[in-house]
Amino acid sequence: MAGPGNPTLSEGTVGAQHAAPLLEPRYAEVILPLPVPRAYTYLIPVELEARVAPGARVVVPVQRRQVVGVVSAVDVDPPLPPSAGTARPILAAPDDQPALLPSLLALGRWMGRYYGAPPGLALRALLPGALWSVRRPAGPAPAGDRVVTLVARLPSLLERERAFRRSPKRRVAYEALEGLGGSAPVPHLVNRLGLSRAALDGLVRQGLAAYADVARPRDPFSDVSSPPPPELTADQRRVVEGILAAPVETPLLIQGVTGSGKTLVYLEVLRHVVRSGRGAILLVPEIALTPQTVARVRGVFGDQVAVLHSALSDGERADAWRALRRGERRVAVGPRSAVFAPVERLGAIVVDEEHEPSYKQGSAPRYHARDVAMVRAQLEGARLILGSATPSLETLHLVAGGRVARFELPERIGARPLPSVEVVDLRSAERVPEAAGGAIAWTVALDEAVRGALDRGEQVILLLNRRGFATYLQCPACGDVRQCPHCAIALTVHQTPPALRCHYCGHEEPIPGACRVCGKESQRMRGLGTERLEHFVGLRFPAARVARMDLDTTSTKWAHHRVLERMARAEVDILLGTQMIAKGLDFPNVTVVGVVDADTALHLPDFRAAERTFQLVAQVAGRAGRGPKGGQVYVQTRAPDHPAIRAAAAHSVARFAAAELPLRAPPLHPAYPPHIGLARFVASDGDAARAQAAAERVAAWLRRVSAERLAGALSVLGPAPCPIARLQGRWRWHVLVKATERRALGRVVRAWGARPHAGVIVDRDPVSLL
Repeated sequence: MAGPGNPTLSEGTVGAQHAAPLLEPRYAEVILPLPVPRAYTYLIPVELEARVAPGARVVVPVQRRQVVGVVSAVDVDPPLPPSAGTARPILAAPDDQPALLPSLLALGRWMGRYYGAPPGLALRALLPGALWSVRRPAGPAPAGDRVVTLVARLPSLLERERAFRRSPKRRVAYEALEGLGGSAPVPHLVNRLGLSRAALDGLVRQGLAAYADVARPRDPFSDVSSPPPPELTADQRRVVEGILAAPVETPLLIQGVTGSGKTLVYLEVLRHVVRSGRGAILLVPEIALTPQTVARVRGVFGDQVAVLHSALSDGERADAWRALRRGERRVAVGPRSAVFAPVERLGAIVVDEEHEPSYKQGSAPRYHARDVAMVRAQLEGARLILGSATPSLETLHLVAGGRVARFELPERIGARPLPSVEVVDLRSAERVPEAAGGAIAWTVALDEAVRGALDRGEQVILLLNRRGFATYLQCPACGDVRQCPHCAIALTVHQTPPALRCHYCGHEEPIPGACRVCGKESQRMRGLGTERLEHFVGLRFPAARVARMDLDTTSTKWAHHRVLERMARAEVDILLGTQMIAKGLDFPNVTVVGVVDADTALHLPDFRAAERTFQLVAQVAGRAGRGPKGGQVYVQTRAPDHPAIRAAAAHSVARFAAAELPLRAPPLHPAYPPHIGLARFVASDGDAARAQAAAERVAAWLRRVSAERLAGALSVLGPAPCPIARLQGRWRWHVLVKATERRALGRVVRAWGARPHAGVIVDRDPVSLL
């Protein structure tokens, strides 16, 4: 078949000396962002041949509408057989260069295979959402400034006298432009310098100046920067030198206690990478991506940093993506989706806080950014660096097996000691009179520690990983609990503003004055949430300035950043909130940390419950004692002897892993990751019986495939109702599939992905079983 720019004669023109040569039609394979299992073939119009290449975005017709797709191959065979019809032509190719690098196209194919996702949905995750719009296939228009530039010079005083004899304002405008180097944005001249638009127009009419529209990247972080990081400690230098000397193909783990300066190590390694002419990606958990984080990175790399973040507008994200794709910026910073940043000549990927569950995508393709980063690093010959004070058991398992090399930072910067941790038994500890007999878990030990810190002018952090004022509302007479009408979950009581709310579907209703079952007027609030804790602490310490951080107070753009800025300026005495305050905060004046109730997630029906509790408590404990005053942590719990609590109190990852890993290993216990591979099939339907029947069909299919095709390699559990049996009006049943041989798991996931059923999703390597 003819290639680009190499037309051939058709059979009917052989021997016709003067006939015009006819171009042989060329076809492209296009993957559509739809839940379909294959690519489609389209005709490449001659006028678009230069733009249609693997990785390019194209606009194509699909039935009666148009869709943006991605070219996966060119010069493919035409559709066969002829009865299939003639291939329809590609309508447009909006980009000058392919949107997806070859390595990203390969990464998308891997994601589709590994997670059992349709190829179009896998590729859809690789590009910003705005670039899939068929209304604006080129994406949001670049922002621009109207600029006026001098095009003629009047070097002598006499020339200026003649030119501006009757227009002194034009002369002022001319000389202002001259003083600014001959060019400046019109808004700056008019709004900042007070020049008139009429004077600028006059310069243009005289032929002394000209207008032009100049693209201006939308970068909300353009003015954000902090001084370059301080000199590295001996420990940090040792780790940096070890990383740079390690083979590039070996993934690395930096396991450092809280406050050991892992970020400084990342930045120093990335500095070497960028200095060598290559690019880098720094992944951080969503909540940790604050202007302070960006400022630290920009303090090292300046304007070479592009930020990709869901809080940005479509235009801001598109501009950052374009700057990376054009090679104008070489360091991408962002949450999980930044793993797909189009960084040219990628040299390193850093996954900070690699244990964070927020790196798992909740919709198809249900990828984990840590695992995708590992594959992308292999595809591009880049270095992969994972970092955490409390690494996931999966990563520790890879370290033990020699597949990941570990570097440790065992001490805090300045050799400051880790804070001492006191475990307070809520079953027997004395409570303050105001909390005795009630739902407030507030002991005398924690109360005295908080009061002492406030008296000394120090700051306090209080963790309670539960939102709202109370966990649920119950009638004391008949025991009825208000449930969400769409989800199998109790409604949470909120007071700001007053309402009963579901944290899963968003349903909201007024707080009733009487029981709907028996009519009794008094309703009793049960359980403790951050709103109620804030109210209690405000009454308990009336002089203290209290701030709350949870999803209810940080729903607006950069709201959590504003709270942390107040904390940094010592305008907050007590910061309380959910897990978002447990990591990444560095306030030297915080000397007391209280975990008000460490048991909120400890007993959930999920094999990761203990691991999450250990990580949360250990991480929030690390917020204390970062300054010269030291720190103290109080962990209130009803399970003081639980291995997760004891290991967190000892700041010991090894102690927790030694206790937890055997509980997931056969034959004495049911097998769970990291010892085996796991996939979860979830069937949901508005009708409970149909959901159950669908799950039973899935389980039967899995058992049949395992027996007939995989020699019994799969262990199938279920079906069973999900722990949260109903969400958003749909009943949910799930089936768990385990396999020691992960390739067997991959085969069954791909087989299911090739024949998807409405109402059933598959999640490979799930992070939650709720």
